[in-house]
Amino acid sequence: MGYLFRSVFAVFFGGLSLLPIVLASLHYGFPYGEEKVRGVSLGGWLIIEDFTTPSLFDNANDTRIVDEWTFGQYQDKAVARSALEKHWSTYITEQDFADIFAAGLNHVRIPVGYWAFEIYPGDEFVQGQLPYLLKAVKWAAKYGLKIIIDLYGAPGSQNGFINSGHLLGAPGWQASQVNVNRTSTIIKRLAAMFKDKTHVVPIIAPLNEPFGANNTLPVAKQFYKDSYGNIRYPYGNSTESNLVVMIHDGFRGVDYWAGFMQPPKFQGVMIDTHIYQMFSDADNALTYSEHIARACKNASILATSPLWPIIGEWTATANDCGKGLLGRFTGPRYDGSFPGSIRVGSCEGLTGSAATFSEEYKTFLGQYWEAQVMAYEKGGLGWAMWSWKMENCDEWSYQAGLKNGWIPQDPTNFRWPGICDGKY
Repeated sequence: MGYLFRSVFAVFFGGLSLLPIVLASLHYGFPYGEEKVRGVSLGGWLIIEDFTTPSLFDNANDTRIVDEWTFGQYQDKAVARSALEKHWSTYITEQDFADIFAAGLNHVRIPVGYWAFEIYPGDEFVQGQLPYLLKAVKWAAKYGLKIIIDLYGAPGSQNGFINSGHLLGAPGWQASQVNVNRTSTIIKRLAAMFKDKTHVVPIIAPLNEPFGANNTLPVAKQFYKDSYGNIRYPYGNSTESNLVVMIHDGFRGVDYWAGFMQPPKFQGVMIDTHIYQMFSDADNALTYSEHIARACKNASILATSPLWPIIGEWTATANDCGKGLLGRFTGPRYDGSFPGSIRVGSCEGLTGSAATFSEEYKTFLGQYWEAQVMAYEKGGLGWAMWSWKMENCDEWSYQAGLKNGWIPQDPTNFRWPGICDGKY
């Protein structure tokens, strides 16, 4: 059953902004604008990272293996495939979807790479992810959850980051029209697969985190427009799908996209922004109260968005202590290990097992989590936290937060309901 929305205007987000409640007369798979998006990402599942699943990398016993590309490059493909198959089949299962539903969440964001669909000459990736993505769709349908499929890795890498599957140091995707065309082919395939399943997969994000350097954003902008046509018109004629297109802000903030892909010409477009307070010396040096105040302030920033904003990545902690966050063999800024960084303090008791966390730190995790949820729901459509589970970084894990009490079993049941009062 779809949710029919018509183009009407209303004061939205607690009076912060005037936004269209609907972008078109479309039957979306979720009542966006009427109910909040509350979700989690399945990080480290169909795209592997040392940060989320370090055991995969440690067991390979090769320091040259730092991302998914080198995971297939520097060990026998059969060995790599066996390790990945075991990981895919055990790291996320139907029980996780049952638990996500039980936690009061309604969306699951799934990162996936292009190599799940196509391997090109010279690629070192190991294929086999697609059957698990399709299992996830079945599990989501069973529990009434909605899936956001997000293309994290494009040919040539749109950002050069580990999370694109290939750590290059700089984006290469935009430098080759062949790369862009191949990515469009993947998006067409995704749209064809899910055009009639929007009750389970209502959103496709065609390119995660294109980095705003090396002329990437101009190419990404055209690619987004092309992807709009591919996602919204997958039937080969003028018939529209009910799929929502979610573009990423390219680390420029939502205001940068003013005037881009606006209604009425473009319908059913959302913008994804990722908000962290840890990727600079200045962020790491903030006090707990300063982190919370900044989180609350995001409500008014998001309310100026020219497109419906979803905060597609954020987390409960505000330091970069997590092992592997900045790279398999790169230390954090917080303790001064990162080259050229300014030390704030020791990372002991701030990362790893929750059993090592002080009550003060767990209280901060809870307060910071609630402040962000309040701000993202007041200024935007909602959120998807990174990540559902982590092997060794409980402070980043929704699952661990539930278990250890800094995330409530009901995401609307706040312990500090007034924490953002006067701070928006």
